[in-house]
Amino acid sequence: MTTQPMNPTLEQPAGAARPAQRGTSGNSLARSLLTHTFWRENPELALAAITLIALLVGWLGGSVTGALPGWAVTLAALVAFGAGGVTGTREAIADALKWELNIDFLMVTAALGAAFIGEWEEGALLLFLFTLSGALEGFAIDRTRKAIEGLVELRPETAWLRRGDDLIETPVDDLQPGDVVIVKPGERLPVDGVVVRGTSTCDQSPITGESVPVYKEPGSDVFSATINGSGALDVRVTKPASESTLSKIIQLVQEAQEDAAPTQRLIDRFSQPYTLTVIGATLLAMLIPWLFGNEPFDDTLYRAMTLLVVASPCALIISTPASILSAIAAAARGGVLFKGGAYLEKAAAIDVLAFDKTGTLTYGRPELTDVRPLNDYSPEDVVRIAAGAESLSEHPIALAILNRARKLELEIDEPQEFRAIAGHGIQAIYRRGDQQEIIYIGNDKLFMSEAMDLSPAIRMIGRSLQKQGKTAMLVVRRSTVGDTLGDDRDWEVVGYLAVADTLRENAAESIEALRTAGVSKMAMLTGDNRSVAEAIAKQVGLADEDVYAELLPEQKVEIVRRLAQEYRVAMVGDGVNDAPALATASVGIAMGAVGTDVALETADIVLMSDDLSRLPFVIGLSRKAEGIVRQNLIFSLGVMLTLILLTIVAPLIVPGFRLPLPLGVVGHEGSTLIVVTNGLRMLAVRD
Repeated sequence: MTTQPMNPTLEQPAGAARPAQRGTSGNSLARSLLTHTFWRENPELALAAITLIALLVGWLGGSVTGALPGWAVTLAALVAFGAGGVTGTREAIADALKWELNIDFLMVTAALGAAFIGEWEEGALLLFLFTLSGALEGFAIDRTRKAIEGLVELRPETAWLRRGDDLIETPVDDLQPGDVVIVKPGERLPVDGVVVRGTSTCDQSPITGESVPVYKEPGSDVFSATINGSGALDVRVTKPASESTLSKIIQLVQEAQEDAAPTQRLIDRFSQPYTLTVIGATLLAMLIPWLFGNEPFDDTLYRAMTLLVVASPCALIISTPASILSAIAAAARGGVLFKGGAYLEKAAAIDVLAFDKTGTLTYGRPELTDVRPLNDYSPEDVVRIAAGAESLSEHPIALAILNRARKLELEIDEPQEFRAIAGHGIQAIYRRGDQQEIIYIGNDKLFMSEAMDLSPAIRMIGRSLQKQGKTAMLVVRRSTVGDTLGDDRDWEVVGYLAVADTLRENAAESIEALRTAGVSKMAMLTGDNRSVAEAIAKQVGLADEDVYAELLPEQKVEIVRRLAQEYRVAMVGDGVNDAPALATASVGIAMGAVGTDVALETADIVLMSDDLSRLPFVIGLSRKAEGIVRQNLIFSLGVMLTLILLTIVAPLIVPGFRLPLPLGVVGHEGSTLIVVTNGLRMLAVRD
């Protein structure tokens, strides 16, 4: 470890631009192809290249020009078959030892059969294309995985740990909860933690997909791999590196890639019986015409080898994972985690979205929505007086009032005494010499207990606010001399305040976007009272009949089950108190899951930020992936059936017709490359 003096602003920010190197473009690809490292990292591509070179040497030197002696042509053929068949043979033997036969077995057998009938060039061409196809498939799938696993590289290897007046460069894996690290301007955050000093903005797009930097101040949560802006931050570590949000994302995506979609599982289940069927059909295609049709054995063997090639379901098998893995990678880049291909397919079929209210459609915390001053007080006066009285309280309503005062930059006075009156409100007492001032903030019940005679006009304001689903509170001042209370003239009404759990700013737009995307029905499930629930529903555009209010957790589960009898239902919640309903729905979607372990563990789909606009993205992405999977399945089956018919049926209709083995090879392997490329289009999907 190394140390440096504490001066976090002098060094160049991590990730800052470096001077461009002259001459690094242009021939970089050509140079990389000539490096030993490139071929070592792409062994199948190297084998395919060797196979092609040996094939061309043997074919041009033997069949075309006759320039090579027979032993040289044989050597070229052996090299081509050895390089092109090593991977497939190894896989075929490994599966055969488990009493399984796979596509590699079909390909190797077809190539050997071609050589047996004297068509070694066609067998070598098959092995070349098969090896090249395998190399490109591996490269494509690897690109998909690296789109997510590249996040690992985003996390710095070391962090600057504060020790007194020094900074100690420490490996991130050695940091423990409670340590304080310094994050300089422009650096990536090395850990999950809480800001204890400094202000800045952080680019959280690698984790949440948010395009706009998020403001950070003392008390704000920050996440590993996000990028600090222009201010230095002191961050207290809250989680070891192995348990950071970034680590969980990578783990979830890796698990999702291993969890096959239902379509893929169906294909895998029938791959073994299908392979045995193809082998049996090949034997019959070879033996029946030879034994009972008096066809030359070379012709029937050629047809059988062609059938082996064209009937192999390479394109069919790769069609689904190529699309699903690409979609999972695109979703993760957009701040959405699918826990498996199964949930990607289920999300595409969703008819109904059931929303929790608190923390999902709303922010989940009260905010000051209305200030109604009375008796010549200004709105700022009402907020200042109420904030001072509430300054010693930790109640969420008090925090909402204090936040407004802070935004208005109002100076507030703390009371000498403070008392919370359960279910009614608060009382704050100020003493100035022999003068005493009491501030009351509360509901109607508070002032009824204090025997205050409020006029019907004042009470009407409170009832109007309550009908809007808000919590209305009246602010009243009372002056005394010493401990002696005066008469009713000592009461002075300052004004009304109203707080409510406010709607997320993009909730209504997201609901409308979901309707446009084809979601037929949406419902809101909440434990809040009906008037509040209906007020929120009206703001987002939900009908009263789609609002289920005053629910216990088990009642939410029952409603989800009832909806599931008619529709395919997704439940959207905060992942904590909605866990039973999330587990019951066809698809559970947790939002606001950054740093929330329960949401990551409970839901099937996780929205990493508190952003409802990700929901239309989820539905659209899922349906696009489903469409591409369907395209791939139809195309691969169509090509395979066409080639099989040309191999078996066409000779019965057109005597003497024989599908050339190279054409079968090109059709078979070409369809495989096309479905892989089509599936990789999902990587380009953006929100």
